[in-house]
Amino acid sequence: MTFAQFTQFLEQLENTSSRLSLIDILSRLFREVSVLEITQVVYLIQGRVAPFYEPIELGMSEKLVAAAIARAYGVDKEEVLKEYGRVGDLGKVAEKIAQDLRIKNKDLRVDEVFNILLQIAKTSGEGTVDRKVTLLSDLLKGMDPISAKHLVRIPLGTSRLGVGDPTVLDAFAQSKLGDRKQRKELEEAYNRTSDLGLIGETLWNQGLEGVKKLDVTVGRPIRPQLAERLPTPEAIMEKFGGRAHVQFKFDGFRTQIHKNGDEVRIFSRNLEETTAMLPEIVEGAKKQIKAKTAILDAEALAFNPTSDEFLPFQETAKRRRKYQVEEMAQKLPLKAFVFDVMYVDGKSYVGMPLSERIKELQKVISGDEVLVVQPGEFTDKTERIQELFDDAITKGLEGLVVKKPDTGYEAGARNFNWVKLKRHSSGELKDTIDVVLLGYIFGRGKRAEFGAGSLLVGVYDKEKDEFVTVTKIGTGLSDEEWRQIHARADKIRVEKKPARVNAIVEPSVWIKPEIVLEVLADEITKSPVHTAGKVDGQPGYALRFPRLVNFRDDKKPEDATTVKELVEMYSQQYKKG
Repeated sequence: MTFAQFTQFLEQLENTSSRLSLIDILSRLFREVSVLEITQVVYLIQGRVAPFYEPIELGMSEKLVAAAIARAYGVDKEEVLKEYGRVGDLGKVAEKIAQDLRIKNKDLRVDEVFNILLQIAKTSGEGTVDRKVTLLSDLLKGMDPISAKHLVRIPLGTSRLGVGDPTVLDAFAQSKLGDRKQRKELEEAYNRTSDLGLIGETLWNQGLEGVKKLDVTVGRPIRPQLAERLPTPEAIMEKFGGRAHVQFKFDGFRTQIHKNGDEVRIFSRNLEETTAMLPEIVEGAKKQIKAKTAILDAEALAFNPTSDEFLPFQETAKRRRKYQVEEMAQKLPLKAFVFDVMYVDGKSYVGMPLSERIKELQKVISGDEVLVVQPGEFTDKTERIQELFDDAITKGLEGLVVKKPDTGYEAGARNFNWVKLKRHSSGELKDTIDVVLLGYIFGRGKRAEFGAGSLLVGVYDKEKDEFVTVTKIGTGLSDEEWRQIHARADKIRVEKKPARVNAIVEPSVWIKPEIVLEVLADEITKSPVHTAGKVDGQPGYALRFPRLVNFRDDKKPEDATTVKELVEMYSQQYKKG
């Protein structure tokens, strides 16, 4: 497949406002892709040259890409930047210049373009900047305007295709298996491997049976299992049938630790590699894990050893940095509270019952210098859950995670096998909700200077793989936070409603659903104007008096609160324990 043919499909994806159309377009693309091309095509759709968890970045700023455009077309770099300031999209700048110059297409193949982009990503050492600019500019010289537009957006991470992982899996199923309903088996394998390219390659080469055999591998993150919410110990025990496993809930960073001999890699809940940010956990894993290979699930939390107290999330969040890592590690040392094990010395524990995993967890870690085993406690008494909950709150923790003892580790699942019991779950709605920023409404008066008066936000409908509106936020942000929101949002603004957004409310500006915010609200109410949970003419759900608590850069938009969770919270908010 030529890159020009490929970008014609990207153009269709960008211009559709229907998720079903996204699936159909991708299905047509995948039917034309060879076995050798499928992995590369999938990564390019994601705007990458490797799986998300691999720290392989193209590493080109707007100024470097502008320099490549200028060099390719023989124009002044400042003119490129001036036009970029006017239209806000370097892809469109490249498209316009290529049109004006009537650039002829050299019919470069997808694999040729992919390999050069990979070369750009791997370029390092003396002369790196000039080499990257040259490689990109040489590519642009042989591309038609549409191809140039989409190529330029890849190193900038600004591809505007609106394609989520479930949409790609739907298209895989439709194009190769003839039925979108078979996505479930593909999704289960993806949850174990976190690599859409690998799923595609295996499906093309070995069919569905080959995909089913893909298993957990050290060095490849597993999509984490997540918890639902219930309001009281009584509700939990009723749901579980009389027996439960209880662990403290820590308010830190979800941290998946992979050990392979002397190599340790750490991944966040959204599959980003965070190894370099957490040097003490790396060293702790090398010293304390008594296995050659292992995968562990943990929560990293800032801990004050002198006062023996856990620090709030805002303090832990300071450790998410690329610079001055060692200095911050001294000021804010982390502990990794390890609560599950998925793999040890060649054996996958994903399908094992929790009781077996806890036994193995206690064997595989020695000491508690940095890695601290959380064996939890099995109980059949509601009163004991309440005692442990009170103890957690006294320690300054969020609450508990309560689990069914006989269940396996369900990668990527969010269900009632794991349940959160948090401090505010038992009364009116005071628990936080993670929402996705979908757009903003222009401000008035003082707000006008920030360019955003209120934010339109939504939650995630997992069943439909779309984002649905739940409220507008106009309070809880400082002047600096308004400026920060505006600056971040403008980099991902789009001209029309994204295909995976379902909304009645029209903001002044739509943006790609990428930024996750943690908000607090007084209650959940029914709403005719918001689409969260709206079906068959019935009203949807909305948040009343929402205010911003935090930016959640550790979460992908699909990790936001789901419609299913929101409906559960609505039914629970006035129940008393």
